[in-house]
Amino acid sequence: MDPHLLRTYVTVARLASFSEAARELGYTQSAVSQHIAALEQDLGAPLLTRRPVAPTAAGERLLEHAGPLLLRLAAARADVVRTASAPDHGLTLAASPTALTAAALAALPPAGVTLRVLARDEVPAAVAAGTADLGLVDGLAAPSDPLPLPDVAPLTTYGVGEGPVGVLLPADHPLARRAALRLGDLADARWIDAPDTGLPLPQLRAANGGSGFRPALRYDGTDVRVLTALAAAGHGLTLLPRSAAAGAPGTATVPLGAPRLVHRVELVHLGTPTGAAQALVAALSPRA
Repeated sequence: MDPHLLRTYVTVARLASFSEAARELGYTQSAVSQHIAALEQDLGAPLLTRRPVAPTAAGERLLEHAGPLLLRLAAARADVVRTASAPDHGLTLAASPTALTAAALAALPPAGVTLRVLARDEVPAAVAAGTADLGLVDGLAAPSDPLPLPDVAPLTTYGVGEGPVGVLLPADHPLARRAALRLGDLADARWIDAPDTGLPLPQLRAANGGSGFRPALRYDGTDVRVLTALAAAGHGLTLLPRSAAAGAPGTATVPLGAPRLVHRVELVHLGTPTGAAQALVAALSPRA
């Protein structure tokens, strides 16, 4: 399967338009049509309906495979280029907002660093594609359990820190003076769905047996201060690392007593880090 044809197909399916795909890819519309026709001929199945432009059942199945396939090709290219490239070019670190712990920030080199704050799922993809040398990603887990990261490439991951989590509430909330809270008792509360900032609601739902935790408001951003302000204004509860929630104006942070869950941070890299990336890996490694 020709990856150039596959990229064209993914772009057409995403934009639902041959002409828009041609504009984005820098091809003529005729070339895009030829790419799709060649891919359909290769696979022996129609992949798109034309009016409207939408994936067929076979096309939907191909899309499930296409993203990981293209990302793995990008990862292979990035790994080869990195291996063959000239000496140290500095360090690009991709991180989810609450993965930037005090230890991680203190370990950064004094110069030559580019820090990219991304959504959680985008961090492994950035490392795989070579747009970041290293990644820091976080999430909710049982103590010492690894995070369930997307399978985008043969990445190396290991934990670099675990810490307590807390429920962030308005300071005048009836539960704000509790010594600890049980997750199951909060399943029917109003929650803020902030998948790229707060600890994700699906992880809370899974820890509660798959039910509850319906969002009252969704925040599609990566600024922790905005999330804490939303909680202070009474728009819903959120679960955060206690280190990130501490001191947020107008809020109280109550420890999560049960089940026993932690905020886990993992370092992600592709191949063998060199230069500044290698030094940061060594500084953050539990073996250091």
